[in-house]
Amino acid sequence: MITCEKICKSYFNGDEETQVLKNITFKIDKGEFVAITGPSGSGKSTLMHIIGALDIPTSGKYLLDNKDVSELVDDELAEIRERKIGFVFQAFNLLPRATVLRNVILPLVYSEVPVHEREGMAKKALLASGLPEDRWNHLSNQLSGGQMQRVAIARALVNNPSIILADEPTGNLDSKTGEIVLQTFRRLNEEEGHTIVLITHEPSIAAAANRTIFLKDGIITEDKRHRR
Repeated sequence: MITCEKICKSYFNGDEETQVLKNITFKIDKGEFVAITGPSGSGKSTLMHIIGALDIPTSGKYLLDNKDVSELVDDELAEIRERKIGFVFQAFNLLPRATVLRNVILPLVYSEVPVHEREGMAKKALLASGLPEDRWNHLSNQLSGGQMQRVAIARALVNNPSIILADEPTGNLDSKTGEIVLQTFRRLNEEEGHTIVLITHEPSIAAAANRTIFLKDGIITEDKRHRR
């Protein structure tokens, strides 16, 4: 599903080059739950932007569902983000004065999904996220942090993307609530078959995944699978 082949990424300031990623190569198969982790400055955020079609590599190839994303222009990247990738961020990025249901429907407004199908798709995504039905008509600013993150997960699921890309999804949560959110990701992976890529700087959070890719100074230092 995801193939990175000798990915390099540099930023330039005049003649000065700063190389952030150096020959990154790995594959992620459909149905995997993978964490990408490393200290600050390791390159994981840059790699996340490339996987999420928010940026393109300086050199190398990034294939998503066998399509070479590294060669696409901005409009094509936007289409990939809309159709193939569901994002969950540390900041929940919900509309505070809109209902839970409206927040989850929102990505469908810009899609080709018929209006009469949107609410049903949103409800299906909310059921998958594990948010209780008695919260669906609440405003998002009336929810707890963990509940808001579940709404964000439902919003990421609503377009049935190829992958869910979660960037520090427990960063704004206490440890107990964070564990509940991680359990949601595990269930989505194990029971629903979703492919999940989790970006985190915390080893304890990365341990929730079935595989961890470790980055340091722009290179992969270890690619480890976990027994369950």
